[in-house]
Amino acid sequence: MRLVRRTRTNWVLRGLALTLGLGALFAGVVAFESWVPVGQPPRGEDLTRISHSSRHQAGRFTNFLPANEPEFWSTLVRWFAGAENTVPNAPLATATPGAADFQEAPTSGLRLTWFGHSTVLVEIDGERLLLDPVWSERCSPLRFAGPKRFHPPPLAIEQLPKLSGVVISHDHYDHLDYGSVLALNALGVHFYVPLGVGSHLRYWGVDAQRVTELDWWQEARIGKLTLTATPARHFSGRSLLMSDRDQTLWAGWAMSGPDHRVFYSGDTAMFPEFEEIGERLGPFDATLIEVGAYNQLWADVHLGPEQALTAHRMVRGKVLLPVHWGTFDLALHTWTEPMERILAGAKAQGIQVVTPRPGQSIEPLSAPLPERWWPDLPYQTAEESPVISSGLKRKVLGAEVP
Repeated sequence: MRLVRRTRTNWVLRGLALTLGLGALFAGVVAFESWVPVGQPPRGEDLTRISHSSRHQAGRFTNFLPANEPEFWSTLVRWFAGAENTVPNAPLATATPGAADFQEAPTSGLRLTWFGHSTVLVEIDGERLLLDPVWSERCSPLRFAGPKRFHPPPLAIEQLPKLSGVVISHDHYDHLDYGSVLALNALGVHFYVPLGVGSHLRYWGVDAQRVTELDWWQEARIGKLTLTATPARHFSGRSLLMSDRDQTLWAGWAMSGPDHRVFYSGDTAMFPEFEEIGERLGPFDATLIEVGAYNQLWADVHLGPEQALTAHRMVRGKVLLPVHWGTFDLALHTWTEPMERILAGAKAQGIQVVTPRPGQSIEPLSAPLPERWWPDLPYQTAEESPVISSGLKRKVLGAEVP
């Protein structure tokens, strides 16, 4: 496959797109802040209720460890500088499931279907949970600008099997998607979200009776499952002016049934509580851990491949399904780099990894060997492009965690 490189022409076009985008952004901010409904952060009774959380301090949610959150303008400058091979140059060979593929329950009792980025359908012990559904063309506050999908959604929302619930990790646009919320709300599903995120949903018309908000370590029962909101190290906010920064909580999720357990990291950097998650809620048959959209500027809010492998071990995972990659251009690394580094590290550490195509279902307990369905592109190794999270100086599972 021909490599895509950021040539002088590419940079000119990207600069033009940036100029036009900033102009549109400014017009949008002046007129009504965003073309996609931002939502509404907690106010009134909602704000009073969430303020009782131990993580809510001085009007904002906080991490256990300090996090140097990404600064908008420095991130924009880095993005404008460009990088090579950040998007595919040909259509991806995705799987094409249909409604009939979900009529029969998984033989093992556990099946995972990755729809791209962090959107996963988890079928576990007779229940079905849809994680961070994003069906829109862009994950952006603007309908006509911002990161665009590499591939169409493999399955229409209307073709999804009956869901036991929808689970949201936090309110960023690549995880909380307005269009998908509306479509799923029309199906009458129940939403499970971290504290404060329910304010967005209710503002968009979701019945309050179908929204459950949880603090870290709180639980909800879904049929035979226990759903637990777990700590994460990230941040939140949807406003282009950053006026709502950290007013809603972010979380990972543990799904525990009578026979199987699955852990989803959400967006997070490295932090010691992964071990506590494993001790209290593990071991897990499968982990869904974010591996993409990393660089040194974002080391306190994203893991990167090598730390994702460490997190998998810390929570006592058996099979790792990497997420948060392969669908949107959200970083400066080659779009395939997260998986190349994951596979290299997993081989060295003896960790079992599965690599489904977007739309492909796998049963982790009888998982196939990893398949490189993506093109062979040059990429930076961990030594060339380290992702080191600050605030940690300790040994975890025999490996130094920075």
